[in-house]
Amino acid sequence: MITITLPDGSRREYPAPLTVAEVAASIGTGLAKAALAGRVAHGDGARLVDTSHRIEADTSLAIITDKDPAGLEVIRHSTAHLLAYAVKELFPDAQVTIGPVIENGFYYDFSYKRPFTPEDLQAIEARMGDLAKKDEPVVRRVLPRDEAVAHFKAMGEHYKAEIIGSIPADQEVSLYREGGFEDLCRGPHVPSTGKLRHFKLMKVAGAYWRGDSSNEMLQRIYGTAWASKDDLQQYLTLLEEAEKRDHRRLGRELDLFHVDDHAPGVVFWHPKGWTVWQQVEQYMRRVYQDNGYQEVKGPQILDKTLWEKTGHWDKYRENMFTTESEKRDYALKPMNCPGHILIYKQGIKSYRDLPLRLGEFGQCHRNEPSGGLHGIMRVRGFTQDDGHIFCTEDQILQECNAFTALLQKVYADFGFTEILYKVATRPEKRIGADDLWDKAEHALMESLRNSGCEFIISPGDGAFYGPKIEYTLKDALGRQWQCGTIQVDFSLPQRLEAEFVAESGERRTPVMLHRAILGSLERFIGILIEQHAGALPTWLAPTQVIVLNITDSQAEYARDVAKTLQKQGLRCELDLRNEKITYKIRAHSLQKVPFILVVGDKEAASNCVAVRARGNQDLGVMAVSAFAEKVLTDIAAKA
Repeated sequence: MITITLPDGSRREYPAPLTVAEVAASIGTGLAKAALAGRVAHGDGARLVDTSHRIEADTSLAIITDKDPAGLEVIRHSTAHLLAYAVKELFPDAQVTIGPVIENGFYYDFSYKRPFTPEDLQAIEARMGDLAKKDEPVVRRVLPRDEAVAHFKAMGEHYKAEIIGSIPADQEVSLYREGGFEDLCRGPHVPSTGKLRHFKLMKVAGAYWRGDSSNEMLQRIYGTAWASKDDLQQYLTLLEEAEKRDHRRLGRELDLFHVDDHAPGVVFWHPKGWTVWQQVEQYMRRVYQDNGYQEVKGPQILDKTLWEKTGHWDKYRENMFTTESEKRDYALKPMNCPGHILIYKQGIKSYRDLPLRLGEFGQCHRNEPSGGLHGIMRVRGFTQDDGHIFCTEDQILQECNAFTALLQKVYADFGFTEILYKVATRPEKRIGADDLWDKAEHALMESLRNSGCEFIISPGDGAFYGPKIEYTLKDALGRQWQCGTIQVDFSLPQRLEAEFVAESGERRTPVMLHRAILGSLERFIGILIEQHAGALPTWLAPTQVIVLNITDSQAEYARDVAKTLQKQGLRCELDLRNEKITYKIRAHSLQKVPFILVVGDKEAASNCVAVRARGNQDLGVMAVSAFAEKVLTDIAAKA
């Protein structure tokens, strides 16, 4: 007898080995039709298997359907194969390479003699639909490695043969066939192509074979796949909204910034964009001042020997920009931590000086791959709201408590109220004693509990020198952006010989807490632009008020209104162009200015302004002083 334990704890007994599909059928016809895969016990964990997987011994089993996250991954993985199947039917000379699942979809890389066109994508998607309607079974088989290599070489699939050839010779590989198409894959896959109904091809991009720029450029077709038509449509609608909010497009339309091939990965800030930058930086500067941080400024270029001591030269050099002068090697700093330790080391520090909080708007450079650059979201030159807290072991918990509370307030001021918390724990390759890791991880988790924050644990994802909390924002579209972090580091201060005099008179090494709230200012401003669809809150808007005259006879009065508001600290501009007032209102509405003031003869005679708020809201006529009070109140409240 074979005993199978189901997720609800119930057990079923069967007289002989059977497949996952047969177990599902024994439970109910509805489940049998919905089954996409199974999850069986495997060692200390579990693994996903095909519905054709044969169960030979007692085990636990969960039937995976499209209601499960794992089921959606199986759908996307199988749809990537359906894409390759369709491409081979339409373009037999194309060679297939790899096709993994990615967030919200999948891609597949192809080698073909000419670029795929938008018309090709339409044809491929249509053929995928036809193949899905055939509901062809997806069948798995296993071959020895060398036999599999020969099989794919005979098919003319040299990339597949190369992939398999890199596998140890004593291993077997699994292949999946659907109709006339067979592909290398570990699986699992849906039982038949009819399970794949809700998908769309999105775009074509270039990708080097094996990610190496010295290899052939392949064509990567991206697609998305979902469990239902509604889910697919909801995602496509989300993409449309995201396109409207794209910070690169809004950056151009609102004249905030641009990026240029003369400086790839570095931002050219225009006057309006730099105004937004200054508001963000000055806000964070006040946060520093109000929370016990001392602002510092370190050099951008540091000698190679420092990076060797910290371990960056060995582990991070390919991401660093380097230079040479007078036979000495230097690097542009990719991070601010070593510089802050050198500042800390100037002068003897006592336990009474701790915690010592240093903050810097430090400009860093990292040699990111050109293909990964994305507007101002991912750049090579960026500025961090970087801070480091030097403290004793006993102070870690209180500092983490205070940091989480501070971060929550800052995010709320910028309009973000939903935060996800994750604790990344010790990786397999690490430095430092386990008892120090225990203390650091406990402090991070306890600090989140003290703050009333639910969190998940990400095992093994900490830095090699210490664990960390990652703070992730959810934006208006539900997208997640990991911005803030606090890391506990016992090692770097020791490597650079930072010390303090303890109460006992002994010299000890401080603990270093690496912390950032916004992370990269460039990236955070990009997130802000997309969060607010370019309509930044009044306190952040580059132009807060614009004054428009109806005819030339009100020009002088418009100037007086603008000067009055400017003297009260408002970013106020004038538009005295000889254009129709409706034209000017529309132009500045498109620029997403929070308040448009219109002045005609009546307003000039009564020392008033007609106020239009963003969103086509008519607030009526009010005195200039009353309007100024309203705006200043909005700004103070971060409204």
